[in-house]
This record gives sequence, structure tokens and C-alpha cells, in this order.
Amino acid sequence: MVGEDRQPGTEVFDVVVVGGGPAGATAATDLARGGRSVLLLDKPGRIKPCGGAIPPRLIRDFAIPDHLLVARIRSARMVSPREKRVDMPIGDGFVGMVDRADFDPWLRRRAAEAGAVLRPATFQHIDRTGDGITVHYRADGVPRQARARLVIGADGASSPVGRAEIPGHAAMRQVFAYHEIVRLPEAGPHDVEATRCDVYYQGKLSPDFYAWVFPHGDTVSVGTGSARKGFSLRGAIRALRASTGLEGCETVRREGAPLPLKPLRRWDNGRDVLLTGDAAGIVAPASGEGIYYAMLGGRLSAEAAETFLATGNAKALAGARRSFMRLHGRVFLILRIMQAVWYRNDGLRERFVSICRDRDVQQLTWDSYMNKALVRAKPAAHARIFFKDLAHLFRWVSP
Repeated sequence: MVGEDRQPGTEVFDVVVVGGGPAGATAATDLARGGRSVLLLDKPGRIKPCGGAIPPRLIRDFAIPDHLLVARIRSARMVSPREKRVDMPIGDGFVGMVDRADFDPWLRRRAAEAGAVLRPATFQHIDRTGDGITVHYRADGVPRQARARLVIGADGASSPVGRAEIPGHAAMRQVFAYHEIVRLPEAGPHDVEATRCDVYYQGKLSPDFYAWVFPHGDTVSVGTGSARKGFSLRGAIRALRASTGLEGCETVRREGAPLPLKPLRRWDNGRDVLLTGDAAGIVAPASGEGIYYAMLGGRLSAEAAETFLATGNAKALAGARRSFMRLHGRVFLILRIMQAVWYRNDGLRERFVSICRDRDVQQLTWDSYMNKALVRAKPAAHARIFFKDLAHLFRWVSP
């Protein structure tokens, strides 16, 4: 129950969630549905740069309604440094696309409907006096505070909560992502298809990541990312828009933000703070995919929080990371190796795109992405892919 502390003006909750993106909103929803009192603080006016792809597993597991899907993707096109194009049809099913400007507020409203107290606010700091933890924040320009037994930090890769409470958080390795939401013209030439995502593996557009053109119905996300200091993300997007016929189109908005490169070794402080989402480093290497993993991380953090609140055992908080890595640690390791091997230079990127022509690669890629699990039932296909990868890596075949 929400209550008043002995200090006037201090509300009391079971949990304060800092950050109302997919991870924080999911954690708040699950905890509120379970009967816990939750304060969800979200910094207003910020939209994360994101291509917006969500797999069927997310739509199913988190009950995402159709009206939030701005597009349904049936294929992906990989574009090499030499402009070779490889199409990867999905087959049955589709990948949903969402616009974070609408998707995130809907998730926050769902949390509020579940019983969480949603408050536009800016987190300031945490202190501890006696039992519990006090979160200081500003809402409508007014300093406020809330007491809780637990704080969940879901406040992004540069998480103020994480930097204050989790040792080593400030040293988290990051890539900076930037995109522009562009309005498609009613008529005129452009290289955008409503049901296809285009992924550009070209050093001129990203020296260590990739660039993308993802359709959002009547708009499109044109983005890129890099961890290399001095690389011009805006310049890369100008070049990409020019090459795809989007140069003169209206720019609806521009967004940039850091993305973590790997999960943190520790997500909790062993006492009363737990991180999730980007704050915990839950973004897939190589692809930068984050929405599904953020929402799963939010759900697992809610489960760990519930155990902690029920038992008082702070060791339960470590269960969120343990569960996540048990489910997806191997996938993240494979993707991290893939990025380290194939994203190093344009010669290797050319060969990587060439590998994507292979039907075994395409089928296993889509099976794994759509269902969020490694496909173990086809050992022969895995073996074929392994040897094809070696052939391309050691240049035994031409790209």
C-alpha cells in the first residue's frame, strides 16, 4: 500500500522504479499486478533511438496489441560495402515494428492501469536512514522524495542509479546510436519497401557496427551506431539518406543515446538496488537489439524483487541476472564473437554479407530471432554453417 512516512511529504512504496522504458515499465507492471505498491519515475521528453523491431515472441509473451505495430516486416536486405544486396525472406510470420514515441508511453500507461503510480520526474539521488531507502527526485520542478524497500534502476546505459550504486558501472563499454525519423513522400523515388528492413554493413556508414533503414508505416527510421570517437554519425546518416532517396524528405525528429556493449557482471548492490534494461547492459551484441531483452530483463527483475520483498533476503536480487544469462548468455557470447570477427573491416563485412545468401544461415537466423532461442534441432545445418564461415573467414571462397 502507498502510505506516508513520518517525515511529511514522503510517500512510502514497496518499490521505486527509475526509468519508464520497456524494462522499467514491464517491471512496474508485473510488480503492481502482483499487489506491490510501485512508484514509476520517468524522465519526460526523451525518446530512445531505436529501429523498433519486435519479434513474435515479444508480441506473444508481453501481450502487445496490433494497433501498436506500425509495420509488419517480411524480409531483411543486407547491403555489403560493394553494394551487393542479399535478401533474407522470413517465410511464415512477420517481425513487428513499433515507434518508441508511441510504444513506450503505452507501456507506462499499462503499468499505471495495473496500479503503479506513474510520475514524470527526474531522479536526483538516493540516501539511507534507518530501514529502507529514500529516493530523491524532482517532479514539476519541485523536490520530492519516496521511501521504499527496493529501487530498480531502469534508467539507461548511463544510469545515474547504476553509477551511484553498482561498482564499475561508470566503466561500462558503450556504442553511441543515432537515428532520424523521416517522413516518406507520397510520391517520388526512394529505396524503401514497407515490408523490408535494410541493414548496411559498410565502414563508411559505421566502422564497427552497422546502419539501418527500417520502415515505420508512413515514416522510416534511418540510423547508425559506433563506439569510435570522432566518427560522424550525422554525416553517415546524411550519406545514407542521399543514397536511398530520402535526402529531401521531412525529418520528424532526431535522437541519439549510448547503448551498452555487454551485460554487466553484477546487476545489484547486494542490498536494495537492482538494475535492468540498458542500465544492466542488456542489449544484444552485433545486432543492438534491445526491446525484447529489456522487457524480459524487466520481468526477471520483478520476479527477483518479489522474492526479495517476500523473504527479505538480498541474495535473491542476483537471481535476475542469473536467470537472464541462463536463458541468453550463450546467444550473447556468440553474437559478441561474431561482431568481433566480422565487423573489423570492409573485406570481412563483404564476406559476412555473402554468407547471408546461404539458406541454412537464413533459416537458422530467423528461427533464432523469431523465437529467441538457439535452434538445436538441426545439427547438420549448424555444421554446414560452421565450415562455410571458416571458408569465408580464411578466404577459401570469393565473397
